[in-house]
Amino acid sequence: MTTGGHSHYFDPDPGTPHQPFLVEAEWEGLVFQFRTDSGVFSRHRLDPGTDLLVKTVLGELRDRQASLLDLGTGVGVMAIAFAKLRPRLAVTGSEVNRRALELAADNARRASVSGRVRFVEWDGVPEGIFALILTNPPIRAGKETVYRIFQEAAESLTPEGSLYLVIRVKQGAASAKRELESHFDQVVTLARSKGYHVLKASKVRKRRRQ
Repeated sequence: MTTGGHSHYFDPDPGTPHQPFLVEAEWEGLVFQFRTDSGVFSRHRLDPGTDLLVKTVLGELRDRQASLLDLGTGVGVMAIAFAKLRPRLAVTGSEVNRRALELAADNARRASVSGRVRFVEWDGVPEGIFALILTNPPIRAGKETVYRIFQEAAESLTPEGSLYLVIRVKQGAASAKRELESHFDQVVTLARSKGYHVLKASKVRKRRRQ
């Protein structure tokens, strides 16, 4: 995945020199700080799509006992936010980028949620069954990868579970929604802002993963 000496955020081992940075976010009146670095997703700011996804799902989700997966967690932004603001959730963050995973673990410690969130190195949906899966999918990794993630998510949800994702209109929101409809009976748009759409997919059609 690395060409011409450049690294992408979906590389397992980014080869770029370290350039640490600090990003702030605020949800439900609580300020979060996340350490980032070169070679990880959205290192200079909180991604607007991630912000919209977190706000939208927080508005829907009461604090309850359930398993939540932050698929492609990056430096742990969504996983840490939900572990902190919905403490009864059992939160997992999966990520292929080892540099991002190290930052995610450090960010969890800084947010005092290390005991409520686990991070795993995984390409796609890790083993297990989840009630909630959240993702800001890696569009730059290609449509094949994104659609594989959709299928894996459908196969890894509880019968009443839901997949939430954010995608930009110009990056294929309409085609992504059609692809989701091949795996789920219900796909709705929950929010729109500045070219981003938050989609919720539920009622899995076929369940093959055990």
